[in-house]
Amino acid sequence: MNPFDLSGQVAVITGANTGIGQAIALALAQAGADIAAVGRTPATETIGQVQALGRRAINIAADLSSTAPIAQVVSQAESQLGGIDILVNNAGIIRRADAVEFSEADWDAVVDTNLKTLFFLSQAVARGMIGKGRGKIIHIASLLSFQGGIRVPAYTAAKSGVAGLTKAMANEWSAKGINVNAIAPGYIETNNTEALRADPVRSRQILERIPAGRWGAPSDIGGAAVFLASRASDYVHGHVLPVDGGWLGR
Repeated sequence: MNPFDLSGQVAVITGANTGIGQAIALALAQAGADIAAVGRTPATETIGQVQALGRRAINIAADLSSTAPIAQVVSQAESQLGGIDILVNNAGIIRRADAVEFSEADWDAVVDTNLKTLFFLSQAVARGMIGKGRGKIIHIASLLSFQGGIRVPAYTAAKSGVAGLTKAMANEWSAKGINVNAIAPGYIETNNTEALRADPVRSRQILERIPAGRWGAPSDIGGAAVFLASRASDYVHGHVLPVDGGWLGR
């Protein structure tokens, strides 16, 4: 049997309309999973591509800047696709400003979306997984789970929190059959990095630091997600996996 086969499993992915979330959705679908795409913006393109692979796919409209829609997200996924086997917490936002000028409103927006909702959605999904005795939860962390970053204090705090929660959840839930791990993408060509890539000086500095010699593509994250969602990772718990072109090793 193929340990990477996800046939018959249901994956909920937040922020699956573009970028890393879309790439993960397609990778999991290629491995056999059905997909529930959650977010403010309809993941029309993603759903079409998943369905073209012969998988079921639904869109769940939810503003994850607060915990308010969590119960509806879980119930809609379960009622339309069945029990949730895989949760990928990818939705996130970033705000850039000098730490001395960073506003409370921006702080709350970033931490609420990137950390608070991630925890409570994981909690809600884990309750069902505990009942089945199995499940896979994958958080999208960041290089800033390990480093400080520049002009992104709230994002750094939130992503550092994601790394910590990955370990804390694994400590409690691994014995209940749930694998909780995280992927820490490096510098990937997405909407969140558009400003950096448009700055010729900053873009050159970043590229020179990446041993692989290129920015990552969203599809580079897909394989790691399939591994962590599959039986191949059954004895991997509480790990934050960098997919960064060698950045952290330099």
